[in-house]
Amino acid sequence: MDAALLRPARPSDEAALGRFGGALMRLHHAWDPQRFIMTPHPERGYGRFLVSQLDDPESVVLVAERTGVVVGYVYASLEPMSWKELRDACGFIHDVYVDEPARGNGVGAVLVRGAIAWLRDQGAPRVILGSAAKNVTAQRLFDRLGFRSTMIEMTLELGASD
Repeated sequence: MDAALLRPARPSDEAALGRFGGALMRLHHAWDPQRFIMTPHPERGYGRFLVSQLDDPESVVLVAERTGVVVGYVYASLEPMSWKELRDACGFIHDVYVDEPARGNGVGAVLVRGAIAWLRDQGAPRVILGSAAKNVTAQRLFDRLGFRSTMIEMTLELGASD
């Protein structure tokens, strides 16, 4: 299969970004509906949000394109030092999504490497990301790209019986 072209997202990508962001939201919600939010028809809001980040000099949204069709995206930003998270300034990859038919062909790696390159060019000293516990496919990709595990998020639901 042809290699994916990596490029900055454009406002005209809003529908594709919304479709993929909505799919990412549904995927996480299906894995753990108590932890991950779900809204009715998230595509418009997600697409609008991602496009709103295009003019932010501390954020980047990149898309992978094959034969003129957007097949995935990555959203990353520069984050300041955080006392509450006990971490120094960093680059943070918030989202990575590859359309299902394009998976398994290196598109995810192209997207993550693109975000890493942008963050490095902006002076980020490190890159941090999170992965849903059940997303072992993504975790294998991140391992191959040199990421290491540093935190484990744990959730306790506080219900009426507590």
